[in-house]
Amino acid sequence: MAWTARLIEEDEKHIFNQFIANCSKGHILQSYEWGQVKALTGWKPFRLVLEEEGKIAAAVSLLKRDIPGIKKGIFYAPRGPVLDIKNHSLFLFLMEQVKSLALKEKVIFLKIDPDIPATDDDFGGLLKKAGFVSAEKGGNFEGLQPKFVFRLDIKPSEEELMASFHQKTRYNIRLADKKEVEIKENCTKADLPDFYKILVVTAERDRFLIRSYEYFDIMWEQLVKNNLAKLFMAYYQGEPIAGTLAFIMGDKAWYIYGASANEHRNKMPNYLLQWTMIKWAKSRGCTLYDFRGVPGNLSEDSPIYGLYRFKKGFNADYTEFIGEYDLVFSPFYYKLWLVGEPLYSKNIKRLSTIKKRLRGK
Repeated sequence: MAWTARLIEEDEKHIFNQFIANCSKGHILQSYEWGQVKALTGWKPFRLVLEEEGKIAAAVSLLKRDIPGIKKGIFYAPRGPVLDIKNHSLFLFLMEQVKSLALKEKVIFLKIDPDIPATDDDFGGLLKKAGFVSAEKGGNFEGLQPKFVFRLDIKPSEEELMASFHQKTRYNIRLADKKEVEIKENCTKADLPDFYKILVVTAERDRFLIRSYEYFDIMWEQLVKNNLAKLFMAYYQGEPIAGTLAFIMGDKAWYIYGASANEHRNKMPNYLLQWTMIKWAKSRGCTLYDFRGVPGNLSEDSPIYGLYRFKKGFNADYTEFIGEYDLVFSPFYYKLWLVGEPLYSKNIKRLSTIKKRLRGK
């Protein structure tokens, strides 16, 4: 095949996004705009495409992060690359082009976490053939992207979907409606501070770290304004009590962030929010709704088992992805990375915790 490789320019982002959106393995995190989000938060994006007779045959959005002190960097392709995964020759050629770019950019390795089920032995074999090595970190949320998710086929009618939900889930959706919880779908940027305020409360209650408000402001400018994301807010008697942020691209939608206030949680706003987002995704022509991360440890004594139970109630399919893999270009520096990166990440988390405590004083 006469494939040619090149980096695309900004004025070509629409054809890039069109290919990502129309590919069965396309993902919002491979969109041009997601690269822009990361460009404004410390990464440098490269959008590499393979073309055949002037048409894109494969694409990958590569995010480069410089490593402090050694004038080297890493490539990360979130949920990439995007192509026909059954075409082994195409995949191998694309990886050769990534390697050429990596050498120019002094990149140590490429990390991928593709949207491929763990049961796909054919693709697993292709990764090994290309030289990838497993880079698994754990079973829950230790990876850059969740390895375990719930995914719902939303091709059936709304009536059929509702009937398929767990009885308790249907009850809670109707309870929120009965309790006069109101969902605002036409949110503007003026609603973003309320959402973030509730997200901070949620993070403190459930003990997880969140990005700064500035990060959400960037996502609004790059994604929401380009119809690739949408904010939903739930109100009770005029007071904002919960909110969600969803991404959308092609025929897929993703539930990305959820937040709920400590007050009025018994009004079940999160159930009504999910149902509203599912209906919205259907109205936009989506056939797949992704609830995103759930724990890999499914025992009921897990501290986040409630998250699993909540998402399971919507009768979605429990999916395990193939996980993280690295393609190493510089073995020496890669070994240093494996030693240094955990320490770096630990210090970043510690610094974030200190900042949170200082803000609370």
